[in-house]
Amino acid sequence: MRGRLAVLPVLAAASLILAACGGDVNEAATETAEETVAEETAAEEVDDAGATEEVTAVADCGDWGVAMHAWVGYTASAQVLSDVAREALNCNIEQLQLAEAGVTYDAMEAGSVDVIVEDWGGGRWQEWVDRGAVQEVGTNGNVGLIGMFVPQWMCEEYPDITDGTKLNDYAELFVTPETGDKGAWYEGPPGYTTIGEKIINAYDLDYQVINTGSEAALIEMFTQAAENQTPGLGYFYEPQNFLAQVELCRINFPENDWSDPAEASGETDYPQTPLVKLATTELVESGSPFATLVANFEWTNADQNQVAAAIEGGATPEQAAADWIAANTDRVNAWLEGTGASL
Repeated sequence: MRGRLAVLPVLAAASLILAACGGDVNEAATETAEETVAEETAAEEVDDAGATEEVTAVADCGDWGVAMHAWVGYTASAQVLSDVAREALNCNIEQLQLAEAGVTYDAMEAGSVDVIVEDWGGGRWQEWVDRGAVQEVGTNGNVGLIGMFVPQWMCEEYPDITDGTKLNDYAELFVTPETGDKGAWYEGPPGYTTIGEKIINAYDLDYQVINTGSEAALIEMFTQAAENQTPGLGYFYEPQNFLAQVELCRINFPENDWSDPAEASGETDYPQTPLVKLATTELVESGSPFATLVANFEWTNADQNQVAAAIEGGATPEQAAADWIAANTDRVNAWLEGTGASL
């Protein structure tokens, strides 16, 4: 604006001269004044464009790898993160399928991947941190919670059933031919973190553990219990996209006081586990806007369940992620703060 205002006195003076002069002089003066205005305007537009470019410029993102783990909730988180990086930051993101924990930490140390968007490990990565290869970059907003669940209709009909210490009052509801006079307590498959036997022993509960053998078997049990309004008590966890399809109700025991299942007495519940993001030191120290995006990325269990449920329903991970991103641009732009980019 300052450049345009400075032209006005020149134009005023030129008009006085033009009034006293012949047509040729008038035409020359007019052309000179118009050229001056054009030059000032062009210079200002260049300055404005340069200033705009300086504000919105995004640093070169680079090439980075995102670890992909086997459960659909993880896929949902990793796909959304990867696609925001590609779309908003022009990052070259490669996704690599890996087993969780040590295999992925080794891959990070070797430079094959750079990000784990959701780790349930509770510090199992420490030796890689100690060697300087991996860093914690905050929680992703999801809270992992293991526990015993029943279909929602049971909590509505039997409100006290949510108190785990009163489960004996309802044991008869869960009796099956397989368990005789005890209630059926369906456990997770081998390899899952569980203290079910310890809880039963600690409270002298009239239940018998049945090992389901797979997560699919647990899902089928809960699905039938919800659809048919039949009792069902089983191990489950969140975030899990199944919970966006069939509503379950958690049975609660006294507040947790352990972190290692081997130390659990069975008298207290499973811990809540804020899920952690890990990144390579190379990424963290790179100055790439992708490092900022990874640090800022945070969403809820419900967000993850929504995208994961869409994938389970037949959408590709890319389409499910695109739909969520399009419906949540304000949230995504919050993740992009500090990168100079936005959707």
